[in-house]
Amino acid sequence: MVSDTDVLRYLSSLDYPAGKDDVVRQAEREGAPPEVLRALRALPPVDYANGNEVARSAGTDTAPELSRSQRAAQAREPHTRVSQHLRRI
Repeated sequence: MVSDTDVLRYLSSLDYPAGKDDVVRQAEREGAPPEVLRALRALPPVDYANGNEVARSAGTDTAPELSRSQRAAQAREPHTRVSQHLRRI
């Protein structure tokens, strides 16, 4: 799976809004590797307002540095980092 960074690296000079075909063509022009092109070719055929929408729709990995088990552990842990001091009020 490719990361958001991988996808956005090849779309930095693309003007938005852009359709799926524009996104794929730009990535091809920029020399994107096969796995990035595969993810972009699987995009739904809609207009994208920005690169983040493209990355989200491409199903990219937002945290490639984490293993599956680390992500699972993160999902199970309670969210104590959010405004912990306000919970006592």
